[in-house]
Amino acid sequence: MPARPGEPATYYDSAIGSEAIKLLPADYVVTDRPVALVTLLGSCVAACLYDPTMGVGGMNHFMLPDGGDVGTGTGGPPAQAAGDTVSARYGMHAMELLINDLLKRGARRQRLLAKVFGGGNVLSGFHTDPIGTRNARFVLEYLRAERIPVLAEDLGDIHPRKVCFFAQSGRALVRRLPATREAEVAKLERAYYGELSRAPVSGSVELF
Repeated sequence: MPARPGEPATYYDSAIGSEAIKLLPADYVVTDRPVALVTLLGSCVAACLYDPTMGVGGMNHFMLPDGGDVGTGTGGPPAQAAGDTVSARYGMHAMELLINDLLKRGARRQRLLAKVFGGGNVLSGFHTDPIGTRNARFVLEYLRAERIPVLAEDLGDIHPRKVCFFAQSGRALVRRLPATREAEVAKLERAYYGELSRAPVSGSVELF
C-alpha cells in the first residue's frame, strides 16, 4: 500500500501534466511533495485532506463505511488475519489512518481542510440506500463530527469519476467519465465487492 514506509512510486500523468501517484481501493497516501494523487471512483469515496500551512496533504480510497456492510452483515468490525493492519477498505479506518499520518508529518488537526469525491451509484440493483449513497453520507458525517471543514465536494449521481488532488496546495480536479466507461466500471466494481464479501481483509483485486 502506498502509505507504507518508503517513497511511493510515481508516474507521469500526461492528462494533467504532472508527476502523479495512483491510488487503488484501500490505498491511502500522505505527501508533502509536488505530485498529484490520482484515483478513479465508482461507488467508492476518496477523502482529500490537507494542512495549507504545512503544505502536506493526503488522499484515501475506501469502499464501504464499515465491515458490517459485507460478509455476514453483523455490523461488527472486519475480521483480520494475524499480523494484518486494520483494513483501509472501510471508511472509518481509512479516515483514521489518513488523519494520523498527516499529524505524524506535522499537520495540525485544527488546520485540516477537506475535499471529498465519489459515491456515485454506478451499480444497478441497489435501489434502497445504495453503496455510493452510504459512502457519501458517511464521509460527510465523519468530517462534521471531527470538525474538519469540507471546502468542496462532488458526491453522488450515477457517474464514475477521475480525481486528481495536489496535496501541497489542496487543488483538486474532477472529471466525470464518459458513458462508455460506466459499464466497465460497474462490472469491475461488482467483481470487487463480490471478492470483498468472501474475504473482507485478505487478498486484493485491482478495481480500475
